[in-house]
Amino acid sequence: MHIRSRLSKIVVWWNCFFSCFFLWLLPASAQDSIGGGVGEVIVSDLARQIHFRSYVFDGHNDLPWEVRKRASRTFDNLDISQPQPEIHTDIPRLRQGGVGAQFWSVYVPSNTADSGISHQMTLEQIEIVKAMVQRYPETFSLALNSEDIQQARREGKIASLIGVEGGHSIENSMAKLRRLFDLGARYMTLTHSDSLDWADSCSDTSKSSGLSEFGVQVVQEMNRMGMLVDISHVSPETMQDAIDASRAPIIFSHSSARAIADHPRNVPDEILKQLPNNGGIVMVNFYSGFIVPESAKLTGQMFDQLRELRKRFGNDDEAIQRELTRLRAENPILPGSVQDVADHIDHIAKTAGIDHVGIGSDFDGIGTVPKQLEDVSMYPVLTQVLLDRGYNEVEIHKIMSENILRVITQAEQVAAQLQTAQP
Repeated sequence: MHIRSRLSKIVVWWNCFFSCFFLWLLPASAQDSIGGGVGEVIVSDLARQIHFRSYVFDGHNDLPWEVRKRASRTFDNLDISQPQPEIHTDIPRLRQGGVGAQFWSVYVPSNTADSGISHQMTLEQIEIVKAMVQRYPETFSLALNSEDIQQARREGKIASLIGVEGGHSIENSMAKLRRLFDLGARYMTLTHSDSLDWADSCSDTSKSSGLSEFGVQVVQEMNRMGMLVDISHVSPETMQDAIDASRAPIIFSHSSARAIADHPRNVPDEILKQLPNNGGIVMVNFYSGFIVPESAKLTGQMFDQLRELRKRFGNDDEAIQRELTRLRAENPILPGSVQDVADHIDHIAKTAGIDHVGIGSDFDGIGTVPKQLEDVSMYPVLTQVLLDRGYNEVEIHKIMSENILRVITQAEQVAAQLQTAQP
């Protein structure tokens, strides 16, 4: 088999494991017990009005990977202007959900670093986002800064921003980091599931006890350019080092609260408490394995388990698939509900402050989703739950979009100051 074809299959299985591990769901009666036994949420006229007086600015959506995996990287094979029920995202449902701005993840699996193709594959993912904007110009507008976002909103379009998921995409090269920025990337997650030479992941062994000296330089260069420093997926030590090194607010593009669900992917309170001084934001992830306490116990070692499968089976894709199927059947995950997501929002708002929480769904990068947050059309349900919990319209709008827009604006201001200060 051609090596690139074999590698492509391995990449697909990696994404499948991350997105679909523990995919089988419990019966509806068991699902209803999650989130305090709260039944179906009905969206009121008031909640709908509040929701659509602003818009959703989501921090992380993996649609570009789905286009690569399902449609050979072309919208000719996956026309999102039409309903696409097999995935979480299409244009009709984006409109139903009130999405007005979106960071589209240009994720490539971290094991692509083994073959030296991470950067090239990231460039290909960026091209998918740009092709989407070009294919559907009445819906999407590429946004490179805060003014572009606001202009897109004035035109009734979805501001489309690019987020790189994992520092493996720069292949230890500052020049490649700058290249990604020049091509439109406006955040980079410092790691994905594997630790790098310069940054430790939350789901791998440590190499640098946080950030190495080069890692600090990466953060500083991102500040200078105006690229947001995203510390989802990183270890607590890397979180701390990034906060200490960054002049601009940091973001967690798709993470939740560890005090609510004890999973390595979530943010500890000692980090949350530092966000008011830093100005940063946690954009809450919707993956059931990260937000439901019972499910977090099952998924805590998911990345380690995949690494073991890769050691055992190498490139035997069929054997890996058989084992993944067995693991999913033996370890069903509780999906939870929209109430579980609201629990994380509550905790972050109380611990860090209302100005430091947002939405980072991870749609189309996750296999198991909470009830009533099954796809991008469902955001108004979350607005209803927040309203029911006592949040007012101003606070809801901050969570849905205004906080992340403020972070972007502040990062631009820091970049302007740093560039002006250069000799």
